[in-house]
Amino acid sequence: MTYSILVRDPATGALGAAVASRFFAVGALTLGIEGGVAALSTQALVNPMYAVHALPRLRAGEDPRTVLDALVAADAGAAHRQFHILDAAGRIAQHTGTACVAWAGHLRGTDISVAGNMLAGPEVVRRTLEGFASASGSLAERLLAALEAGEGAGGDRRGKQSAALKICTRDPFPDLDLRADDHPDPLAELRRLYRISLERFAVFRRFLPGTDSPCGVFDRTVIEAAMAREARPPGA
Repeated sequence: MTYSILVRDPATGALGAAVASRFFAVGALTLGIEGGVAALSTQALVNPMYAVHALPRLRAGEDPRTVLDALVAADAGAAHRQFHILDAAGRIAQHTGTACVAWAGHLRGTDISVAGNMLAGPEVVRRTLEGFASASGSLAERLLAALEAGEGAGGDRRGKQSAALKICTRDPFPDLDLRADDHPDPLAELRRLYRISLERFAVFRRFLPGTDSPCGVFDRTVIEAAMAREARPPGA
């Protein structure tokens, strides 16, 4: 019922995750991401506890394969789950349970992991991976292009309803966190939200407290000057 992509930008260390589904608010349950740690997605018959248990272990430096294997082994419903992880070092672990609804499977490339279930066919995950690899622009734009490529190959075989996108660089909270929870064209809605984020939010986000600046920048004149200088007007 879902396809997702996890990526790592080797130049910046940024981690990204994006997902689309014929399921309400898919981003609320599937994606987990933390800057400098890992991105992951739990899907099919979702087990949200995978992310809850995985991220502290990944934060401690455990190999994604070890973490995934341990969580799947302890889950009586693992045959119905799909789970994949990409950590900040580029290591990937993937699981597609034997009872996931066809078509179900996963692919990987360098710094890219794609997985999906209840899809129109294997072309969905292949086109998603290729769509990201061939796209240009920001990390968010490349993730959107990847989801659109997967949708162009048939996407979720039941149709479309929701989508989500998250990007983290250094901090445990995201640089960008977008969701279209119930929309007739959720990928177009994600693109609209992304454009709006560039109007002011993308500039404002840089001044927030984070791992490299415990207090951030709180001089409003500095923030407003940057917004006036760098923010994109609507539609730009």
